[in-house]
Amino acid sequence: MGKSTIFSALCSAPAEAANYPFSTIVPNIGIVDVPDSRLTRLSDIFQPKRTIHATVEFVDISGLKKGSSKGEGLGNQFLSHIREVGVIAHIVRCFDDPDVIHVSDKLNPASDIETINIELALADLDTLAKRKDRAERAMKIKAEQKTSELVLDVLERITPALEDGRPIRSVEMSDEERAAIYDCHFITAKPQIYVCNVDEKGMKAITGGGVNAYVEAVKKHAEAEGSPTVVICGKFEAELSLLEDPEEKRAFLEELGLKEPSLSSLIHAAYDLLGLRTFFTTGEDECRAWTIHAGAPAPKAARAIHSDFERGFIKADVYTCEDIFHYGTEAKIKTAGKYRIEGKEYVVKDGDVMFFKFNV
Repeated sequence: MGKSTIFSALCSAPAEAANYPFSTIVPNIGIVDVPDSRLTRLSDIFQPKRTIHATVEFVDISGLKKGSSKGEGLGNQFLSHIREVGVIAHIVRCFDDPDVIHVSDKLNPASDIETINIELALADLDTLAKRKDRAERAMKIKAEQKTSELVLDVLERITPALEDGRPIRSVEMSDEERAAIYDCHFITAKPQIYVCNVDEKGMKAITGGGVNAYVEAVKKHAEAEGSPTVVICGKFEAELSLLEDPEEKRAFLEELGLKEPSLSSLIHAAYDLLGLRTFFTTGEDECRAWTIHAGAPAPKAARAIHSDFERGFIKADVYTCEDIFHYGTEAKIKTAGKYRIEGKEYVVKDGDVMFFKFNV
Protein backbone atom coordinates (compact mmCIF):
# COMPACT_ATOMS: atom_id res chain seq x y z
CA MET A 1 0.00 0.00 0.00
CA GLY A 2 1.41 3.39 -1.04
CA LYS A 3 3.69 2.16 -3.83
CA SER A 4 2.51 4.75 -6.38
CA THR A 5 2.92 7.54 -3.81
CA ILE A 6 6.47 6.38 -3.10
CA PHE A 7 7.19 6.01 -6.82
CA SER A 8 6.05 9.58 -7.47
CA ALA A 9 8.30 10.87 -4.71
CA LEU A 10 11.24 8.82 -6.00
CA CYS A 11 10.97 9.96 -9.58
CA SER A 12 9.39 13.40 -9.12
CA ALA A 13 7.01 12.06 -11.75
CA PRO A 14 3.24 11.70 -11.54
CA ALA A 15 1.82 8.23 -10.99
CA GLU A 16 -1.81 7.68 -10.06
CA ALA A 17 -2.00 7.31 -6.28
CA ALA A 18 -5.55 6.38 -5.36
CA ASN A 19 -7.32 5.21 -2.22
CA TYR A 20 -8.25 1.84 -3.74
CA PRO A 21 -6.33 -1.26 -4.85
CA PHE A 22 -4.95 -1.80 -8.38
CA SER A 23 -5.03 1.86 -9.47
CA THR A 24 -1.85 1.22 -11.49
CA ILE A 25 -2.87 -0.47 -14.74
CA VAL A 26 -0.05 0.55 -17.09
CA PRO A 27 3.46 0.41 -15.54
CA ASN A 28 5.03 3.78 -14.74
CA ILE A 29 8.78 4.01 -15.41
CA GLY A 30 11.14 6.52 -13.82
CA ILE A 31 14.91 7.07 -14.05
CA VAL A 32 16.28 8.10 -10.65
CA ASP A 33 19.63 9.73 -9.81
CA VAL A 34 21.65 7.75 -7.26
CA PRO A 35 22.48 10.18 -4.42
CA ASP A 36 26.26 10.21 -3.88
CA SER A 37 28.02 12.67 -1.59
CA ARG A 38 31.34 11.66 -3.19
CA LEU A 39 30.21 13.09 -6.54
CA THR A 40 29.15 16.31 -4.81
CA ARG A 41 32.58 16.65 -3.20
CA LEU A 42 34.36 15.93 -6.49
CA SER A 43 32.31 18.67 -8.15
CA ASP A 44 33.23 21.08 -5.37
CA ILE A 45 36.92 20.35 -6.05
CA PHE A 46 36.90 20.41 -9.87
CA GLN A 47 34.10 22.97 -10.42
CA PRO A 48 32.94 21.33 -13.69
CA LYS A 49 30.41 22.76 -16.13
CA ARG A 50 28.07 19.89 -15.31
CA THR A 51 27.70 17.06 -12.83
CA ILE A 52 26.08 13.78 -13.87
CA HIS A 53 24.88 11.15 -11.40
CA ALA A 54 24.63 7.41 -11.85
CA THR A 55 21.01 6.33 -12.33
CA VAL A 56 18.72 3.42 -11.54
CA GLU A 57 15.35 2.66 -13.14
CA PHE A 58 12.24 2.10 -11.03
CA VAL A 59 8.99 0.66 -12.36
CA ASP A 60 5.62 1.10 -10.64
CA ILE A 61 3.47 -1.89 -11.59
CA SER A 62 0.02 -3.15 -10.72
CA GLY A 63 -0.55 -4.51 -7.22
CA LEU A 64 -1.05 -8.12 -6.25
CA LYS A 65 -3.74 -9.89 -4.21
CA LYS A 66 -4.71 -13.39 -3.20
CA GLY A 67 -5.55 -15.32 -6.39
CA SER A 68 -3.37 -13.17 -8.66
CA SER A 69 -1.40 -16.23 -9.79
CA LYS A 70 -4.71 -17.48 -11.22
CA GLY A 71 -5.59 -14.15 -12.82
CA GLU A 72 -7.46 -12.41 -9.97
CA GLY A 73 -7.29 -8.59 -9.92
CA LEU A 74 -4.65 -7.58 -12.44
CA GLY A 75 -2.56 -10.62 -11.61
CA ASN A 76 -1.63 -11.68 -15.12
CA GLN A 77 -0.41 -8.17 -15.98
CA PHE A 78 1.52 -7.94 -12.71
CA LEU A 79 3.26 -11.27 -13.21
CA SER A 80 4.29 -10.47 -16.78
CA HIS A 81 5.69 -7.07 -15.78
CA ILE A 82 7.53 -8.24 -12.66
CA ARG A 83 9.48 -10.91 -14.59
CA GLU A 84 11.30 -8.11 -16.39
CA VAL A 85 12.77 -6.38 -13.30
CA GLY A 86 16.10 -7.05 -11.58
CA VAL A 87 15.10 -6.35 -7.97
CA ILE A 88 11.67 -6.31 -6.31
CA ALA A 89 10.79 -3.53 -3.86
CA HIS A 90 7.93 -4.98 -1.80
CA ILE A 91 5.95 -2.09 -0.27
CA VAL A 92 4.33 -3.15 3.01
CA ARG A 93 1.79 -0.93 4.76
CA CYS A 94 2.84 -0.35 8.38
CA PHE A 95 0.36 2.24 9.66
CA ASP A 96 -3.23 2.29 10.90
CA ASP A 97 -5.70 4.59 9.13
CA PRO A 98 -9.41 3.71 8.77
CA ASP A 99 -9.69 6.20 5.91
CA VAL A 100 -7.11 4.39 3.76
CA ILE A 101 -8.49 1.21 2.22
CA HIS A 102 -6.57 -2.02 2.76
CA VAL A 103 -6.99 -4.80 0.19
CA SER A 104 -7.85 -7.40 2.86
CA ASP A 105 -9.72 -4.97 5.19
CA LYS A 106 -7.31 -5.89 8.01
CA LEU A 107 -3.77 -4.64 8.59
CA ASN A 108 -1.34 -7.46 9.25
CA PRO A 109 2.08 -6.96 7.59
CA ALA A 110 3.24 -10.54 8.20
CA SER A 111 0.06 -11.90 6.62
CA ASP A 112 0.28 -9.41 3.74
CA ILE A 113 3.84 -10.53 2.99
CA GLU A 114 2.84 -14.18 3.16
CA THR A 115 -0.04 -13.60 0.73
CA ILE A 116 2.25 -11.98 -1.83
CA ASN A 117 4.99 -14.57 -1.43
CA ILE A 118 2.55 -17.45 -1.82
CA GLU A 119 1.14 -15.93 -5.01
CA LEU A 120 4.63 -15.45 -6.44
CA ALA A 121 5.57 -18.99 -5.43
CA LEU A 122 2.46 -20.37 -7.14
CA ALA A 123 3.33 -18.46 -10.30
CA ASP A 124 6.86 -19.88 -10.17
CA LEU A 125 5.51 -23.40 -9.63
CA ASP A 126 3.55 -23.03 -12.86
CA THR A 127 6.73 -21.91 -14.65
CA LEU A 128 8.67 -24.75 -13.04
CA ALA A 129 6.21 -27.39 -14.28
CA LYS A 130 6.55 -26.15 -17.86
CA ARG A 131 10.36 -26.02 -17.66
CA LYS A 132 10.49 -29.50 -16.12
CA ASP A 133 8.38 -30.91 -18.94
CA ARG A 134 10.70 -29.31 -21.49
CA ALA A 135 13.81 -30.68 -19.75
CA GLU A 136 12.35 -34.20 -19.58
CA ARG A 137 11.66 -34.13 -23.30
CA ALA A 138 15.19 -32.85 -23.96
CA MET A 139 16.62 -35.83 -22.08
CA LYS A 140 15.79 -37.91 -25.14
CA ILE A 141 18.32 -35.91 -27.15
CA LYS A 142 21.85 -37.11 -26.37
CA ALA A 143 23.51 -33.73 -26.89
CA GLU A 144 21.19 -32.12 -24.33
CA GLN A 145 21.16 -34.83 -21.66
CA LYS A 146 23.88 -33.37 -19.42
CA THR A 147 22.33 -29.89 -19.37
CA SER A 148 18.84 -31.30 -18.84
CA GLU A 149 20.03 -33.45 -15.92
CA LEU A 150 21.39 -30.34 -14.20
CA VAL A 151 18.17 -28.42 -14.84
CA LEU A 152 16.01 -31.25 -13.49
CA ASP A 153 18.22 -31.58 -10.41
CA VAL A 154 17.90 -27.87 -9.62
CA LEU A 155 14.16 -27.86 -10.24
CA GLU A 156 13.75 -30.82 -7.89
CA ARG A 157 15.66 -28.95 -5.16
CA ILE A 158 13.64 -25.73 -5.40
CA THR A 159 10.23 -27.40 -5.66
CA PRO A 160 9.81 -28.03 -1.87
CA ALA A 161 10.59 -24.36 -1.11
CA LEU A 162 7.97 -23.11 -3.57
CA GLU A 163 5.40 -25.62 -2.35
CA ASP A 164 6.01 -24.28 1.15
CA GLY A 165 5.51 -20.69 -0.07
CA ARG A 166 9.21 -19.84 0.30
CA PRO A 167 11.19 -17.96 -2.38
CA ILE A 168 13.76 -19.62 -4.62
CA ARG A 169 16.36 -17.10 -3.41
CA SER A 170 16.23 -18.87 -0.01
CA VAL A 171 17.68 -22.04 -1.62
CA GLU A 172 21.47 -22.19 -1.83
CA MET A 173 22.73 -22.66 -5.38
CA SER A 174 26.03 -22.45 -7.23
CA ASP A 175 26.54 -19.99 -10.08
CA GLU A 176 26.32 -22.92 -12.52
CA GLU A 177 22.98 -23.99 -11.08
CA ARG A 178 21.58 -20.46 -11.23
CA ALA A 179 22.70 -20.19 -14.85
CA ALA A 180 20.98 -23.50 -15.67
CA ILE A 181 17.53 -22.14 -14.71
CA TYR A 182 18.11 -18.51 -15.73
CA ASP A 183 15.84 -18.91 -18.76
CA CYS A 184 12.90 -19.55 -16.38
CA HIS A 185 13.08 -15.97 -15.05
CA PHE A 186 11.68 -17.14 -11.74
CA ILE A 187 10.13 -14.25 -9.83
CA THR A 188 11.06 -15.47 -6.35
CA ALA A 189 14.70 -15.89 -7.40
CA LYS A 190 14.99 -12.12 -7.71
CA PRO A 191 16.54 -10.15 -4.82
CA GLN A 192 13.91 -8.31 -2.76
CA ILE A 193 13.82 -5.21 -0.58
CA TYR A 194 11.04 -4.84 1.97
CA VAL A 195 9.88 -1.22 2.18
CA CYS A 196 7.95 -0.43 5.37
CA ASN A 197 5.56 2.41 4.55
CA VAL A 198 4.79 4.18 7.85
CA ASP A 199 2.88 7.36 8.64
CA GLU A 200 4.51 10.53 10.03
CA LYS A 201 3.73 9.53 13.60
CA GLY A 202 5.39 6.18 13.05
CA MET A 203 8.49 7.74 11.46
CA LYS A 204 8.88 10.22 14.34
CA ALA A 205 8.67 7.35 16.80
CA ILE A 206 11.35 5.36 14.95
CA THR A 207 13.78 8.29 14.53
CA GLY A 208 13.25 9.04 18.21
CA GLY A 209 14.41 5.55 19.17
CA GLY A 210 10.96 4.01 19.52
CA VAL A 211 9.59 0.75 18.11
CA ASN A 212 6.88 0.18 15.51
CA ALA A 213 5.39 -3.29 15.93
CA TYR A 214 4.41 -3.49 12.25
CA VAL A 215 7.94 -2.56 11.13
CA GLU A 216 9.47 -5.07 13.54
CA ALA A 217 7.27 -7.81 12.06
CA VAL A 218 8.53 -6.97 8.56
CA LYS A 219 12.16 -6.82 9.72
CA LYS A 220 11.85 -10.22 11.39
CA HIS A 221 10.58 -11.78 8.17
CA ALA A 222 13.19 -9.99 6.02
CA GLU A 223 16.08 -11.03 8.26
CA ALA A 224 15.00 -14.68 8.13
CA GLU A 225 15.02 -14.41 4.33
CA GLY A 226 18.28 -12.45 4.14
CA SER A 227 16.60 -9.42 2.55
CA PRO A 228 17.18 -5.75 3.47
CA THR A 229 14.50 -3.52 4.98
CA VAL A 230 13.95 0.20 4.41
CA VAL A 231 11.53 2.38 6.39
CA ILE A 232 9.80 5.21 4.51
CA CYS A 233 6.92 7.57 5.13
CA GLY A 234 5.53 7.71 1.59
CA LYS A 235 3.18 10.62 2.22
CA PHE A 236 5.96 12.70 3.79
CA GLU A 237 8.45 11.88 1.01
CA ALA A 238 5.89 12.83 -1.64
CA GLU A 239 5.34 16.22 0.02
CA LEU A 240 9.10 16.69 0.48
CA SER A 241 9.74 16.08 -3.23
CA LEU A 242 7.57 19.07 -4.10
CA LEU A 243 9.76 21.50 -2.13
CA GLU A 244 12.48 23.31 -4.07
CA ASP A 245 14.10 25.49 -1.42
CA PRO A 246 16.98 23.60 0.30
CA GLU A 247 16.41 25.32 3.65
CA GLU A 248 12.73 24.51 3.55
CA LYS A 249 13.57 20.87 2.77
CA ARG A 250 16.04 20.73 5.64
CA ALA A 251 13.50 22.10 8.08
CA PHE A 252 10.89 19.65 6.80
CA LEU A 253 13.29 16.73 7.33
CA GLU A 254 14.14 17.88 10.84
CA GLU A 255 10.46 17.71 11.78
CA LEU A 256 10.69 13.91 11.44
CA GLY A 257 14.22 13.66 12.82
CA LEU A 258 15.75 12.87 9.43
CA LYS A 259 19.05 14.12 7.97
CA GLU A 260 18.22 13.09 4.40
CA PRO A 261 15.21 11.71 2.52
CA SER A 262 14.52 8.06 3.40
CA LEU A 263 14.16 7.42 -0.31
CA SER A 264 17.96 7.66 -0.58
CA SER A 265 18.19 4.45 1.44
CA LEU A 266 15.82 2.71 -0.98
CA ILE A 267 17.78 3.89 -4.02
CA HIS A 268 21.08 2.70 -2.55
CA ALA A 269 19.59 -0.63 -1.46
CA ALA A 270 18.28 -1.27 -4.98
CA TYR A 271 21.59 -0.23 -6.54
CA ASP A 272 23.57 -2.55 -4.26
CA LEU A 273 21.21 -5.52 -4.71
CA LEU A 274 21.58 -5.18 -8.48
CA GLY A 275 25.29 -5.74 -7.91
CA LEU A 276 26.17 -2.27 -9.21
CA ARG A 277 29.19 -0.15 -8.31
CA THR A 278 30.32 3.37 -9.17
CA PHE A 279 33.50 4.84 -10.57
CA PHE A 280 34.06 8.49 -11.48
CA THR A 281 35.58 10.63 -14.19
CA THR A 282 36.46 14.24 -13.45
CA GLY A 283 37.54 17.40 -15.24
CA GLU A 284 36.61 20.95 -16.14
CA ASP A 285 33.79 19.89 -18.46
CA GLU A 286 32.09 17.36 -16.19
CA CYS A 287 32.28 15.22 -13.12
CA ARG A 288 30.38 12.01 -13.71
CA ALA A 289 29.44 8.84 -11.88
CA TRP A 290 29.48 5.72 -14.05
CA THR A 291 27.72 2.44 -13.29
CA ILE A 292 29.46 -0.94 -13.57
CA HIS A 293 28.86 -4.42 -12.21
CA ALA A 294 30.88 -5.47 -9.18
CA GLY A 295 34.06 -7.26 -10.26
CA ALA A 296 34.29 -5.57 -13.65
CA PRO A 297 37.86 -5.26 -15.06
CA ALA A 298 39.13 -1.91 -16.32
CA PRO A 299 38.24 -2.49 -20.03
CA LYS A 300 34.61 -3.31 -19.09
CA ALA A 301 34.45 -0.14 -17.03
CA ALA A 302 35.84 1.77 -20.00
CA ARG A 303 33.00 0.38 -22.12
CA ALA A 304 30.52 2.21 -19.87
CA ILE A 305 31.87 5.40 -21.43
CA HIS A 306 32.18 4.14 -25.02
CA SER A 307 32.72 0.80 -26.75
CA ASP A 308 35.86 2.24 -28.42
CA PHE A 309 37.39 2.71 -24.96
CA GLU A 310 37.12 -1.04 -24.35
CA ARG A 311 38.16 -2.08 -27.86
CA GLY A 312 41.30 0.07 -27.85
CA PHE A 313 42.07 -0.05 -24.14
CA ILE A 314 45.73 0.56 -23.28
CA LYS A 315 45.78 1.50 -19.60
CA ALA A 316 43.97 3.49 -16.94
CA ASP A 317 45.24 6.17 -14.55
CA VAL A 318 43.58 5.56 -11.20
CA TYR A 319 43.25 7.07 -7.75
CA THR A 320 40.47 6.92 -5.18
CA CYS A 321 37.92 9.48 -4.07
CA GLU A 322 39.45 9.40 -0.62
CA ASP A 323 42.82 10.29 -2.15
CA ILE A 324 41.54 13.52 -3.71
CA PHE A 325 39.51 14.37 -0.62
CA HIS A 326 42.62 13.95 1.54
CA TYR A 327 45.28 15.55 -0.68
CA GLY A 328 43.12 18.14 -2.47
CA THR A 329 44.82 18.05 -5.88
CA GLU A 330 45.97 15.44 -8.39
CA ALA A 331 49.50 16.85 -8.21
CA LYS A 332 49.68 16.12 -4.49
CA ILE A 333 48.23 12.63 -5.06
CA LYS A 334 51.10 11.94 -7.50
CA THR A 335 53.66 13.31 -5.05
CA ALA A 336 52.27 11.00 -2.37
CA GLY A 337 52.62 8.02 -4.72
CA LYS A 338 48.89 7.34 -4.77
CA TYR A 339 48.42 7.93 -8.51
CA ARG A 340 48.46 4.50 -10.18
CA ILE A 341 48.67 3.07 -13.71
CA GLU A 342 46.53 -0.06 -14.11
CA GLY A 343 46.19 -2.53 -16.98
CA LYS A 344 43.52 -4.83 -18.42
CA GLU A 345 43.43 -7.16 -15.42
CA TYR A 346 42.70 -4.46 -12.86
CA VAL A 347 39.33 -4.96 -11.11
CA VAL A 348 37.68 -1.58 -10.71
CA LYS A 349 36.69 -0.68 -7.16
CA ASP A 350 33.74 1.36 -6.00
CA GLY A 351 34.88 4.97 -5.63
CA ASP A 352 37.78 4.83 -8.11
CA VAL A 353 38.49 7.96 -10.15
CA MET A 354 39.72 6.86 -13.59
CA PHE A 355 41.25 8.24 -16.79
CA PHE A 356 41.42 5.82 -19.70
CA LYS A 357 44.07 5.70 -22.41
CA PHE A 358 42.98 3.96 -25.64
CA ASN A 359 43.80 3.70 -29.32
CA VAL A 360 41.50 2.52 -32.14
